[in-house]
Amino acid sequence: MDDLLLKVEDLRVSYHTYAGEVQSVRGVSFDVKRGETVAIVGESGCGKSVTAKSIMGLIMDPGEVKEGSHIWFEGKDLTQNTKKQWRDYRGNECAMIFQDALTSLDPTMRVGKQIEEVLLVHGKASRAEAAGKAVEILRRVGIPNPEIRVREYPHQFSGGMRQRAMIATALVCGPKLLIADEPTTALDVTIQAQIMDLMKELQKDTGAAIILITHDLGVVAGIVKRICVMYSGKIVERGNSADIFYHPHHPYTWSLLNAVPRLDLENKQSLMTIEGTPPDLLDPPKGCPFCTRCRYCMPVCREEEPPVTDFGDGHEASCWLQDERAPRTDAEFMHNLKKQENKD
Repeated sequence: MDDLLLKVEDLRVSYHTYAGEVQSVRGVSFDVKRGETVAIVGESGCGKSVTAKSIMGLIMDPGEVKEGSHIWFEGKDLTQNTKKQWRDYRGNECAMIFQDALTSLDPTMRVGKQIEEVLLVHGKASRAEAAGKAVEILRRVGIPNPEIRVREYPHQFSGGMRQRAMIATALVCGPKLLIADEPTTALDVTIQAQIMDLMKELQKDTGAAIILITHDLGVVAGIVKRICVMYSGKIVERGNSADIFYHPHHPYTWSLLNAVPRLDLENKQSLMTIEGTPPDLLDPPKGCPFCTRCRYCMPVCREEEPPVTDFGDGHEASCWLQDERAPRTDAEFMHNLKKQENKD
């Protein structure tokens, strides 16, 4: 069996507004193998969620998936799907966990009925069987007293329990791919860890592949195999977890890592911030998208898009600093990179 489950190829998504065309996603390509976890990491507004919605077929007017974009799922191009094919695919082949479970769950329906509805729509169970399966999936995701909870409404659940209910709803049909869009954003740190542990455990049991979308590199540590770092609608660096955490080759990746709170910092030491704001995607920069915020920006960075540099084993970065013609510098980014490489 082909090990490749999903392949996104040159994905471009725009939103047509009164101010002009917002180029939310600008040529994103990546793949996901069966049973693996891939993270897409970046700041708010970088195109992560739009990429996820594209995979789910949820880009609606005024949004548009541009011609030439391809989303291959088990060898089939989803961009050619009819409305019926999208309905059959969503929840059955691929499911999504959204950021805010309270607004994603229907407040007027009991939690159990919402899970049952997914089973009935996809013909996975009869009405009599669906009730029992709803109880079982709630028990599987760690909700206590599922026989009682299945008859309650979303507002009667805590934040962590609502997120577990969302995971249960997503997994009840046994999808091959699960997209988790900022699944722990609204939760406290302890509950975040529980949700991530739950997803790891369920992945082992079901064999589903996971795309984890987050702005926090700290969340993905220990759970993902590969990471795509996204900025301004583009993937600026990609690689396995060790490469991204210990050998970052793009200043934006390095800045994200330094913005993660650490336990080994001295008391009252300030966190690093990324100065400036992301570029306006109504008029994206023609060069490197990070050039206006990068402390190592060179003239070429503003004029030409950087080529992709391959460091081996799937580790790639789009940065002019990696070009052999770039001046060798003792800038903090390069200095720390060399220091880390010498340690290893």
